[in-house]
Amino acid sequence: MRGALRFLFGRTMFGALFLLLQILFLLTAFDWLKEYMVYLFGGSAALSVAVLVYIISDEENSSIKLSWVVPILVIPVFGTLFYLFLKLQPGTWLINRRIGELQEETAPLLQQDPETEASYNRLHAGGGNLVRYMNRYGKYPIYSGTKARYFPLGDDFYPALLSELQKAEAFIFMEYFIVERGVMWDSILAVLEEKARAGVEVRFMYDGMCSLMLLPYSYPQELEKKGIRCKMFSPIKPALSSHQNNRDHRKICVIDGHTAFTGGVNLADEYINRRPRFGHWKDTAVMLKGPAAQSFTMMFLQLWGVTEKEKEDYSRFLYPGEMPLPDEAPAPGFVMPYADSPLDGENVGEQVYLDILGHARRYVHIMTPYLILDDITLAALKYAAKRGVETVIIMPHIPDKLYAYLLARSYYEELLKAGVRIFEYTPGFVHAKMFVCDDEEAVVGTINLDFRSLYLHFECAAYFCQSPVVPEVERDMQETLLKCEEITLAACRSYPFVKRFAGKALRLFAPLM
Repeated sequence: MRGALRFLFGRTMFGALFLLLQILFLLTAFDWLKEYMVYLFGGSAALSVAVLVYIISDEENSSIKLSWVVPILVIPVFGTLFYLFLKLQPGTWLINRRIGELQEETAPLLQQDPETEASYNRLHAGGGNLVRYMNRYGKYPIYSGTKARYFPLGDDFYPALLSELQKAEAFIFMEYFIVERGVMWDSILAVLEEKARAGVEVRFMYDGMCSLMLLPYSYPQELEKKGIRCKMFSPIKPALSSHQNNRDHRKICVIDGHTAFTGGVNLADEYINRRPRFGHWKDTAVMLKGPAAQSFTMMFLQLWGVTEKEKEDYSRFLYPGEMPLPDEAPAPGFVMPYADSPLDGENVGEQVYLDILGHARRYVHIMTPYLILDDITLAALKYAAKRGVETVIIMPHIPDKLYAYLLARSYYEELLKAGVRIFEYTPGFVHAKMFVCDDEEAVVGTINLDFRSLYLHFECAAYFCQSPVVPEVERDMQETLLKCEEITLAACRSYPFVKRFAGKALRLFAPLM
């Protein structure tokens, strides 16, 4: 009862009501103008034509274009004005400009080492173009000399994260999409408090969506009292705004400039299977120790600095080059951490996936919780399978969102006909986001195969080549497949008609999901 009352009289309900009032105001405005409907209709028709010409000629993805063309044709007045309302808001380009300024400030600290690039090109000639692309457009270099550790479950990642946090001496940066109080977060917070009291600089940033249901709106102030610098990224406000659709989906932890974590694991108990929600939660993460950690440091500072007024002294957080690797062990292979912004027009996360699909020779194995594909990625997956590459996708059998699962299933038959093999993880929910290819390359990060990750969210990942992480990822894929059910064409065709139709209908709204 207390939870229901908190929901009914809380910020979430207030925000929803305020948004509803704004929508009703727009609709009422149309009613007030009905006397001038002839002129309004003529003007809106001309405006709709102009907007449609702009949309069709724009460089944007064709699937996203279609999601706008349909409402503009069906409800031209409202559809056109809503498109212009979202596209012409200053908030989005102001944030993008600020991020661009911060990228320029950090660019000297993310320069590509020519010897590392040359060594990479000698060992992996087919991937040289990817590094050149990333240097120019992703703004992140590839590194050697970085040791990596792979965690096949959040259950494995959690104690390693606690252990490394306890070793911090200079600073801790943490940035997560979901934070919820419980066993995991409470134990991490205890360490952060202890480190803050000991003089370690602790900064914590989480996405503003958490303020709707998971954390109180004043939570940053609570952490500030404990000595932890804290902020919400893009706090949710009860106003129609396009930039509030661009969430911080990244998962980053950097310790003292030499250790970094990323992957799919958020800071809530279901991610470590302490609170079952959708069966067994399958998630993955990686830890980097070495110079590649510096890219994650700069990623964090770039997004942290969006709302900062004073210029950051980046020199305080550089990788301490004199630090030995753990156990004095060699660190073979290459690591390229990278981030993806939804505001700069460059779809870095998708391009990395497409590059892997494009030059794979023997196999590409994929693990993703969502499968909501644009035309480009759908064609790349089908072409990889058609040219004889073993293309395997592991999906959850117990979904967390029914609409996303129905939408994903709408692609199954088309992919299966092309030769792609699809498996569902029967013990529960897959939240991992991974690609592995030909025993040579792997990606572990936060980037799902859906529109939100590829086009709307801030994301990050680590690309590995000739690294010991690659066979570990593939081994985990094979072990996971033993717990999966393969989806067949017969199973697709026997799936209930209503659900199949619902999935296909949802494709109209796929770019929003």
